[in-house]
Amino acid sequence: MGPGMMWGGPWYGSSANRLTIDEAAAAAVEYLEDYGQDLVVVEVMEFSRNFYAEVEEEDTGIHAMELLVDKSSGRVYPEPGPNMMWNTKYGHMRGRMGMMGNYYRGGSFTADMPVTPEEAQELAQQYLDASAPALTGGHADTFYGYYTLHTLESGQVEGMLSVNGYTGAVWYHNWHGAFIGMEDYE
Repeated sequence: MGPGMMWGGPWYGSSANRLTIDEAAAAAVEYLEDYGQDLVVVEVMEFSRNFYAEVEEEDTGIHAMELLVDKSSGRVYPEPGPNMMWNTKYGHMRGRMGMMGNYYRGGSFTADMPVTPEEAQELAQQYLDASAPALTGGHADTFYGYYTLHTLESGQVEGMLSVNGYTGAVWYHNWHGAFIGMEDYE
């Protein structure tokens, strides 16, 4: 894949015809119609390279998936990394990783994981202390198989990272570029 390309599509487009954050949210909502479930967009963040949309199950309050929206075309696709590899309910690797063998209990998916949200915050901070001491980790949002936290610089959102709910592994989301702004849609 060439620079700026990801899974056959553009990572980010030209500066012409950029979407607004509300248009990105609408594109994510339209994308979710194919799921036929009560999934809602709860947050959209704008970065220099893309929009990021956080999706939640309306009935459980558990975060379902993370989506990226191309800033020029409005194309929506699953965020790479933890969303695809660690998401035990909605990700591409669900059911294929032996370490996550207990995510499906009693005929339903569960977000109960050995690593607690508090432990995820501690692991995130340990990672940040070692790799980016100016940053702190925010609240740990629970997904199926992992947690995602905003990373903060001087109390302001800078980016995000995820912590595996089974292994404690940390994955920094380095594909977004610089943070621009965000809107909550709850």
